[in-house]
Amino acid sequence: MSRIYLSPPHLSGLEKEFLQEALDSNWIAPLGPQVDSFEEEMAEYLDVKAAVALSSGTAALHLALRNSGVKSDDIVLCPSLTFSSSANVILYEKAIPVFIDADPKTWNINCVSLERAIIVCKERGKLPKALITVDIYGQSADYDNILEICNKYNIVVIEDAAEALGSEYKGAKCGTFGKAGIFSFNGNKIVTTSGGGMLVSNDEKFVEQARFLSSQAREDEIHYEHKELGYNYRMSNLLAAVGRGQLAVLDEKVKSKQEIFSRYKSALGDIEGLEFMPMASYGISNCWLTTLVINEDIAGFNRDSVIAALEMENIESRPIWKPMHLQPLYKEYDYYLSDEGDISQMLFNNGICLPSGTSLSIDDQEKIIDIILSINH
Repeated sequence: MSRIYLSPPHLSGLEKEFLQEALDSNWIAPLGPQVDSFEEEMAEYLDVKAAVALSSGTAALHLALRNSGVKSDDIVLCPSLTFSSSANVILYEKAIPVFIDADPKTWNINCVSLERAIIVCKERGKLPKALITVDIYGQSADYDNILEICNKYNIVVIEDAAEALGSEYKGAKCGTFGKAGIFSFNGNKIVTTSGGGMLVSNDEKFVEQARFLSSQAREDEIHYEHKELGYNYRMSNLLAAVGRGQLAVLDEKVKSKQEIFSRYKSALGDIEGLEFMPMASYGISNCWLTTLVINEDIAGFNRDSVIAALEMENIESRPIWKPMHLQPLYKEYDYYLSDEGDISQMLFNNGICLPSGTSLSIDDQEKIIDIILSINH
């Protein structure tokens, strides 16, 4: 029985064409015309001024922090409900993470808790330097509120849109808010290069500095000259060729993800005790992963029983992200709850991600739905 994965790569067929171009031109080393074209096509799609292709979304986040002047002992705000790289890059610069709870209405950063954290930091004599905000599972955070709060306190906003390529906030593409946006092209993302990322911004100097740092900070000399610390963070020409083939069909992929979410919700949404991730009225989600919360007291079954039942049929599913404030690495850092309680922990304890790959067939999705319905009965 072939395994049904959570969100496997799904090739368009165009990747071979661009890869062949790269091979025929002998541009197989890092950088090259495929990288240039990928950056230009991403910038055009997002309607931003500049983009730089990198080795990972984590590399993009790291350079965004570095470019924003974050240094040792600076405070950087971050949602607790996120993948670890959103927080890890803060420690790369020896800065201090402060975690913020999720909003129950969107699962994104809670703006009330965000401002509360800023005020406490100010009262202690040190305002945060930056905020890394995350568009969780493809849903945009509330940028009007976030930017109003952060502009008031002169805090740099970096948008972690790793999961949200193709999503929108009030008509603008995710990744285009704040000082910089970042994307991931990891194997499970809506667009994949197997591994890779992108930093984008309307500040062209910001992007050029990231480009410089990503190439070992090599000065413009005939010999290798280095005046500051750089990194080996650039994307290879071959991976960029794959990305171009993926980006060309992004809108089709978004539509497919949204249809998968709709089928799940239509089939399972009426089960008492099941609550799908709310769709915020201010934006359009790419529905990167279909996620829901199971209230065992009402439904009569829990998240773990669904994961186990699916695994018995060789189907992959996973819990929602384990919050950073529950991770052993980050347990000593400050965490600001929402007024409704620890929403991030509740989502982790009860939440599940269902298979949502764009290659998921309707028959396979119906099989997943039938398994969950059988548990309910």
